Amino acid sequence: MTNPPAPQFAIRAETSDDIDAIHALTAAAFSQVDEAEIVDALRASGNGIEGLSFVGVLDGEVIAHAMLSRCFVGEVPGACLAPCSVQPEHQRTGVGTAVIEALLTEASHRGEAFAVVLGHPEYYPRFGFTPASGFGITLHVDVPDEALMAMPLAGEASAGALVFAPEFGV
Repeated sequence: MTNPPAPQFAIRAETSDDIDAIHALTAAAFSQVDEAEIVDALRASGNGIEGLSFVGVLDGEVIAHAMLSRCFVGEVPGACLAPCSVQPEHQRTGVGTAVIEALLTEASHRGEAFAVVLGHPEYYPRFGFTPASGFGITLHVDVPDEALMAMPLAGEASAGALVFAPEFGV
């Protein structure tokens, strides 16, 4: 007996109609509501990068989300991957990976030089992220070297001190 085919989801840019669904999704995907509040705050502050917030949709329902916000290494602008979320029942289906890959591809096409992420070292290397220290990127607070990662997109990651949008609280 073969397994039924995996549900087919669509990846697209976020619209204003998705904002409430993204908040609910992020709150459901993380054990602390802080992650959803960070995403809301980034969008409200204008620190989200216009057009670089993508969703995964299945049967008209938003089931995954990823967005990029502005960060800086010294004076050089970069893109920071904000908390990414997938509805718990759709985790490990590939929708989260597909949303992040589409987002990073679009960022590269738009000329974003590099992306950074402060996240799980087991997850993000699949996209090409490596320890930011290898690029000479530092952070003013102590984090494990393997948790702060960077990757070139359409340019190079510059050496220097990383500054996240204030909404991250870092």
